[in-house]
Amino acid sequence: MAATVFVQPLDLVKNRMQLSGEGAKVREYKTSFHAVGSILRNEGLRSIYTGLSAGLQRQATYTTTRLGIYTILFEKLTKADGTPPNFLMKALIGMTGGSTGAFVGTPEEVDLIRMTSDGRLPLDQRRGYTNVFNALIMITREEGITTMWRGCVPTMARAVVVNAAQLASYCQSKQFLLDSGYFCDYFLCHFCASMISGLVTTAASRPVDIAKMRIQNMRMIDGKPEYKNGLYVLMKVIRYEGFFSL
Repeated sequence: MAATVFVQPLDLVKNRMQLSGEGAKVREYKTSFHAVGSILRNEGLRSIYTGLSAGLQRQATYTTTRLGIYTILFEKLTKADGTPPNFLMKALIGMTGGSTGAFVGTPEEVDLIRMTSDGRLPLDQRRGYTNVFNALIMITREEGITTMWRGCVPTMARAVVVNAAQLASYCQSKQFLLDSGYFCDYFLCHFCASMISGLVTTAASRPVDIAKMRIQNMRMIDGKPEYKNGLYVLMKVIRYEGFFSL
């Protein structure tokens, strides 16, 4: 939750950029810096922390569940002599914890995406949620309780991809840096391995993230959902916005 306070503006920019090509002939934002400048100019300085309450609530549910399950399973699968689970088992534990946490945190994910995307809509189309609890109440009242778990499958799929890619790339990067002879097993090595892992994980999970986000932000058109499923989103993005829009 402390980390969210720092990265919330980046999350806002990411969400806006992933939605910027939706239904538009020209992408709304060209780069991250263009997005930041446009948001500050049109919506004010405070707008970069829009959705902070949803971001904090998401971490309180998703990350608590994910780390809790991972720790419990890790301890149960550690042998009596202290030998930890092997790499494959660690990956499976990570994916289990991540997907379960994602299911628990999906309602807050829906709130976060809607709150951070609200400012890009015309005034008459904005949802106007004041905080995460207001969003939960309004969505449940207007669209039904099941809407809170809209996009649950791609959210869980993203969590599986993130946890698998994160764990594998971190371990591999750390070993590569140690083998290079320029690093020892200390803070700098861990920091550099984490940076590499973060880059790999982000690249691997971005297409699933876009599918998840557009499903959770979609509106009903003539009583029908705008997107059928995650695969339909990806196909539509590639067809109308180009492969690299993913």
